[in-house]
Amino acid sequence: MGRTLYDKIFDAHLVRSEPDGTSLLYIDRHLINEVTSPQAFESLRIEHRVLWRPKSSLAVADHNVPTTDRAADIADVVSKVQVETLAENCESTSVQHFGMTHAKQGIVHVVAPEIGATLPGMTIVCGDSHTSTHGALGALAFGIGTSEIEHVLATQTLVTRRSKSMRVNLTGQLPVGCSAKDVALYFISIIGTAGATGYAIEFAGPVVTSFTMEERMTLCNMSIEAGARAGLIAVDQVTHDYCRDREFSPKGEMWVLACSEWRSLQSDADAVFDKEVSVDVSALSPRVTWGTSPEMVVGIGDVIPDPNEVDDESRRGGYVRALEYMGLEPGTRMADISLDKVFIGSCTNGRIEDLREAASVVLRTGGHVAKNVALALVVPGSTQVRLQAEQEGLDQVFRDAGFEWREAGCSMCLGMNADRLEPGERVASTSNRNFEGRQGAGGRSHLVSPAMAAAAAIAGHFIDVRQLEAWQEA
Repeated sequence: MGRTLYDKIFDAHLVRSEPDGTSLLYIDRHLINEVTSPQAFESLRIEHRVLWRPKSSLAVADHNVPTTDRAADIADVVSKVQVETLAENCESTSVQHFGMTHAKQGIVHVVAPEIGATLPGMTIVCGDSHTSTHGALGALAFGIGTSEIEHVLATQTLVTRRSKSMRVNLTGQLPVGCSAKDVALYFISIIGTAGATGYAIEFAGPVVTSFTMEERMTLCNMSIEAGARAGLIAVDQVTHDYCRDREFSPKGEMWVLACSEWRSLQSDADAVFDKEVSVDVSALSPRVTWGTSPEMVVGIGDVIPDPNEVDDESRRGGYVRALEYMGLEPGTRMADISLDKVFIGSCTNGRIEDLREAASVVLRTGGHVAKNVALALVVPGSTQVRLQAEQEGLDQVFRDAGFEWREAGCSMCLGMNADRLEPGERVASTSNRNFEGRQGAGGRSHLVSPAMAAAAAIAGHFIDVRQLEAWQEA
């Protein structure tokens, strides 16, 4: 029987298996942030343990860093301590660290691929659930907890269990105006936020092969929102082209050897998956979430669903609670929902292609951020993305239209820094989660693509980007 891509990478890193089903897996790359690592480093110190392979780790300050005035101290005491502690921990253990003012600083899930620290066939872990992003390059990547972080630091291995395999075939022709973010939200609405629990998803099909690497990262980033342990995409020419000539990528003869190895990083033709899902995106429209879960999403031309029309009692109760929290009524047109803030950024949609997409919408409207939108943020996913965007003049496009152009970081994605919602404020966000309080206590989040977020900022409410010209004329 043929093997899946997941099984190939898992087996290649398997140290040993136990009778109870647990496995000891070798970890190639350990990504570290300031929020989930302090306790792990402290525990190692208490136990007088040293890092097994410091050079395999890369630390980046991203969650708590401010996106303005980097020269000043961090105002929040806890955030300041966490950022400083990360720097101290890395210095004392010889772990490479991109601090708040480093030229390569940014969100770790943006930084690692862009410098070549993420490569095909790797096992990659991080104390952050959206580590699944790196699976876009044909790597097995997933989030881990603090105790597991300590184990990886001390042993370069992880005790884990093999996941079941799910293949998601994305078919059809992606309509104009739709993006990888729309595909991800649509897929999640079909299988639910627990639909892939216990599985590693391999995304396949003509839609996936047509995606750029950055679009693939968006898709794999959102796989965790369907409950998956990881999201993967087979290696192809797009992967090779993306990895070529990056700082940490193999060079010369090693590059040739690496490419030869990477060609096998795809599921065998006769591989059997535990579950197969097929999604035709031909009739897809831009998505907007209305509730407090990524699965609570509809097309921009639709209305908010009525809980009374939901048969499942648990689901119906979830709808009622979500509508109450979001301050919305069933039957409301998505296009009638006005906004207080707009956020473009995050490890889901903070890469250069995302910023180009948003800027193109701003240029097409020729307009300015609406008066009812108190703040429209554009936060690049990394310093390198910011510099490239500035070289292309994208920052000026946003500034001229009334957006605020910021330094790189997680920013309003999770509200652990100064960029957050106030109670009752409503935001169009390109991030990955719309849970209660995710972007600030009492804040109300609607997940959208970069294009949809940019259009909403100009209009002051949600608008179908496919009808941008008609709206502009009106």
